[in-house]
Order: sequence, then structure tokens, then C-alpha cells
Amino acid sequence: MLIVTESKAQGWRAVAVYQDQTEALLYVGRSSTQVRGGYAEAYNEQLEADEREVVATIKLQQWQGAPDAGKWLDKAELRLPVPSRVTEKVAA
Repeated sequence: MLIVTESKAQGWRAVAVYQDQTEALLYVGRSSTQVRGGYAEAYNEQLEADEREVVATIKLQQWQGAPDAGKWLDKAELRLPVPSRVTEKVAA
């Protein structure tokens, strides 16, 4: 039997926490640096404007434990990204 796995686990993630304490996964990566670099773009692309309005915080979490038996631990709170501006091309 051949088991294909990644060479390094995706052990970090950014999670948006809404005011009602529900959560939405924003970004998963191999390092905290990778997640910090990509979560803002994911926040603006994945969440609708009305969803972004009710985000209370964004958590940076790290996987602790074996791949099949562990849990996500809160490591830091990330800044809420500034809303992206859609630029319109004006026909000349």
C-alpha cells in the first residue's frame, strides 16, 4: 500500500471569529510567517462584505499533536485587514 503525505504538515492557520463566536477558516500554511503573509488577501477574497462587518477577531493557531490526534492552539491575534479597494477602469 502506498501512502502519499506532504513532506511537511500544514501546521498553522488563520481563523476569523465572528461576534457570535462562530468561526470561518481563512488560510492554512506551513509556518506562521506564511499564514501572516496570506491571511489578509484570503480575508478579502473569501468573506463577503456583510461577513467582514461582523468579524470580531482573527486568530493565528498552530496544530499541536499527531496528525490524527491533536488540537489547534491559539498563538496570537492577527490584525483585521483593511478592506480591499476595487479599482474601476475608466474608459478614455
